[in-house]
Amino acid sequence: MVPVRTIMRVNRPEDKTIRENARLALSRPGAGRPTREQQEQRHEELLNVALDIFLEKGFEQTTMEEIAIRVGMSKRTVYARYEDKARLFKAAVQRAIERYTVPRSEVEALATNDLAETLAAIARQRIANVATPVATKLQRILSAQSYRFPELFHAAFDEGAGPTISFLKDLFVHYSKQGQIHVADPRRAATAFLSLVVGGPARIIVSGNKINDTAIEEHIRFTVNLFLKGVSG
Repeated sequence: MVPVRTIMRVNRPEDKTIRENARLALSRPGAGRPTREQQEQRHEELLNVALDIFLEKGFEQTTMEEIAIRVGMSKRTVYARYEDKARLFKAAVQRAIERYTVPRSEVEALATNDLAETLAAIARQRIANVATPVATKLQRILSAQSYRFPELFHAAFDEGAGPTISFLKDLFVHYSKQGQIHVADPRRAATAFLSLVVGGPARIIVSGNKINDTAIEEHIRFTVNLFLKGVSG
């Protein structure tokens, strides 16, 4: 009689990866030409995954092959869209900037007849936005790669904060005409205000530390009051 050998199944880490890739493959569109919506969804996946890997490993250690494998695409497909790693990096960061940007209409919706309350509401909105996952990733990547891609660093500020700065500038012009404040350079004042109210909490959040709502509110009230004292009279 031939002895029967009992084979024990060992769950290896790579088995989990294989199962996950199979699950993703089944969830994606089958054979045939994908629709425009499906193409856009896959492109969005590519940019999201690329951003995560660039953040995890840094620009130099990240490879196009790894990104392709992680997103479930062939290298040929990835290279068809982006001819090199730098172009893919810029596209991933630019997409994050777009998702991070708060449209002016949402900033305008915070306005009241009380300037201090309006400024406090804008400060809360900016700090809450900085705390979102995409914004945190974006700030960390820009901090690490700003020397290599300075244009992205400037784009993040110009585009990401642009609608808020534009509204603040107009707000300061309006209240200056009424004589409630005195602002000679409204745009510079808008930039200074955001740095004052958002800078401190943003650094804490991006560093991975937590700041509670009470501390944030105390900071906002203090800095708004400080700013208004500086531009009054």
